[in-house]
Amino acid sequence: MLAATTTPSPTPTPTPTFDPLADAVRQCDAGSLICTSFRDWTGNVRAGLWAQALLGTPLRIVTIVVLGFVLRFVLHRIVERVTDKIATGSAGLGRLDAKLPTASAFLATSPLASARREQRARTTASVLKSVTTGVVMTVVLLMVLDTLGIPIGPILASAGILGVAIGFGSQALVKDFLSGIFMIVEDQYGVGDVVDLGEASGVVESVGLRVTRLRDTDGAVWYVRNGEVLRVGNRSQGWARAVLDVGIAYGEDVERATEVLLDVARGVQQDERFRALVLEDPEVWGVESVSAEGVVVRLVVKTAPLEQWGVARELRRRIKERFDAEGIQAAYDKGAVVVRQEAARDEPVRDEPVPEQPVREKPVREEPSPKA
Repeated sequence: MLAATTTPSPTPTPTPTFDPLADAVRQCDAGSLICTSFRDWTGNVRAGLWAQALLGTPLRIVTIVVLGFVLRFVLHRIVERVTDKIATGSAGLGRLDAKLPTASAFLATSPLASARREQRARTTASVLKSVTTGVVMTVVLLMVLDTLGIPIGPILASAGILGVAIGFGSQALVKDFLSGIFMIVEDQYGVGDVVDLGEASGVVESVGLRVTRLRDTDGAVWYVRNGEVLRVGNRSQGWARAVLDVGIAYGEDVERATEVLLDVARGVQQDERFRALVLEDPEVWGVESVSAEGVVVRLVVKTAPLEQWGVARELRRRIKERFDAEGIQAAYDKGAVVVRQEAARDEPVRDEPVPEQPVREKPVREEPSPKA
């Protein structure tokens, strides 16, 4: 007779019991210094966890934001110090003077170059401050999101994909950005310059990475995209030139008129108000054109930047007064009616234009309408 075989039943696995206190202790130990400090101070683990929840995350966010602003302030101070050295010319100027010839070294330290260097430094400083602010604030925002428990990995991946899509869809924006960078690096123009950008011209009020803001003579403000600037005419770099084309009558002596023009220009150069504005001796380049109306003589004066218009106005005023005193006849339209006046025998006969009299039309008399 066979004995019955019995299969031993498996031993049941003991179910782990959940201990809230032990779990709280583990969370506090894995937490920050705030939780452990409050636990040791109060002797209660839950108090430490509440302090961690109420103070830990907000305190970390505040710390991140404060450190971000401190970093931004430090970077701005560094940019200001560097740009101040560039503006004053103290950044490597001694080594530059040792290598340059005497004339070149004098040009590098001249007031015109200093003003130009200051404009460029101010423009570069504004752009660098904007870039550093954007980068620091972006990093601070990502760190705050990570502190709040929001995963930033998908955000960075989405930002990369979005950046590629924007790069393909907004090529004009990228073009404007790159053009703005090269304009600043190449020092094509800066704040305070008078420029001609084709469609718009005026004084540069601000230079950004995307647009340039101009204000023209009438006071209108123009916003020009940097990517649309194909040519730049800068009237403020180095020096300027006042060019005057003075017309004299055909019968006047050109040599005498030239001497008078040079004498007037030298008088402006020696004037106390214009002595610092005229950089070189005035020159008369000669006869520019000859026509039936008269002879045009060109006078040029090299001036400081943006001062050519004021010097030219003063020259025109003095030339008119001197021509009147010397009896030099200006050019006039031959189509005008000229009356030759009798003069003394020892004085030359001069042609004086007579303005045309307006033709008066005979008034038309209105006839009364017949009665019906």
